[in-house]
Amino acid sequence: MTIDKSALGFGTGERAIYATDPWSTRGRLFPEGSSPTRSDFQRDRDRIVHTTAFRRLKHKTQVFIGPDGDHYRTRLTHTIEVAQIARALARALKLDEDLAEGVALVHDFGHTPFGHTGEDALHEVLEPFGGFDHNAQSLRIVTKLERRYADFDGLNLTWETLEGLVKHNGPLLTKTGEGARGPVPQPILDYCEIHDLELASYAGLEAQVAAIADDIAYNTHDIDDGLRSGYLSFDMLEGVPFLAGLMKEVRDRYPHLDPDRFTHEIMRRQITRMVEDVIGVAQERLAHLKPRNAADIRGADHTIATFSEEMAETDRQIKALLFSRIYRHPDIMRIRAGAAQIVTDLFQAYMADPALMKSHYWVNHIAGLSEPAKARHVGDFLAGMTDTYAVRTHSELFDQTPDLR
Repeated sequence: MTIDKSALGFGTGERAIYATDPWSTRGRLFPEGSSPTRSDFQRDRDRIVHTTAFRRLKHKTQVFIGPDGDHYRTRLTHTIEVAQIARALARALKLDEDLAEGVALVHDFGHTPFGHTGEDALHEVLEPFGGFDHNAQSLRIVTKLERRYADFDGLNLTWETLEGLVKHNGPLLTKTGEGARGPVPQPILDYCEIHDLELASYAGLEAQVAAIADDIAYNTHDIDDGLRSGYLSFDMLEGVPFLAGLMKEVRDRYPHLDPDRFTHEIMRRQITRMVEDVIGVAQERLAHLKPRNAADIRGADHTIATFSEEMAETDRQIKALLFSRIYRHPDIMRIRAGAAQIVTDLFQAYMADPALMKSHYWVNHIAGLSEPAKARHVGDFLAGMTDTYAVRTHSELFDQTPDLR
């Protein structure tokens, strides 16, 4: 993929005309005065970092459960890696870096304990009450569940940050009002009744680079963690031509490199090639679209920041490798089954006796609620749990707790 280096924003401090203007935000649900020292997107990013939801990410699973080792990625370290890549892409494309970083930092707030296993289990028990979606849960956290400010619930983030949180993977509605990727989660629809996030349009380019940064980060670090765990080997990576090429490149230059350094040299090249591919594609699409402002990005009928066809095929091959060798490995599946049981058991226990949720802010009012409303509160409480808190709580309430080692 060819990159126009003269158009890159490294070190210039200049924003492109299609970037989101931090001094012309569409505002917040609850109006606030501006800051003399920070843009609204800087304030959003700072609010995100200071939340309890952000701190909890350090004890939430990315792929490997915490006891597996200290060096595996957690949901927090994954988030930081995504933010770093998103900021690099934003700088190269002359976007607002603070907005891109903020969307990256908040994108996984709604994840449950035990990664996607916990999400699947919570969705199953909540299905009679509307199901569970981690993206919708992220929105609930930043608009309702974080309780830190005197004047409002949530963080009162700007329209642009909320739009990026909800739509970073593309529009949720078609132009005719149908679900673009299935039914839109009710919490998102409910919020849009009072603060329209324009679900039928694309998000700004800052949110788009945060979304593709997520793919780049986990494609790379899951390989790294897979090699560390022994579920992957260098021979397995040879099955993906892109990775085989990177390994040959490293071996040719460093024929006697130890495995740890060899792995890192592969990973850093993988990130670089993927980032450069996205930059090249974005430049081509921007040159064709000729956007005059950020609204033209939202009004386009396609994503701007994405992989080329060749890199998209590599992305599919890497995901297939990760699914077959790690995510669906018998050892991981056994652990996933135990984690799902913990989430299911806790949901049933809290539905039967909401008073067990001693630290939930609404616990004294739940008993009189309808079953759907009670279930949503239980879902909020469970989704906010860390892996360690869920295991410890389960061991306090039940005689036997699954071993997640």
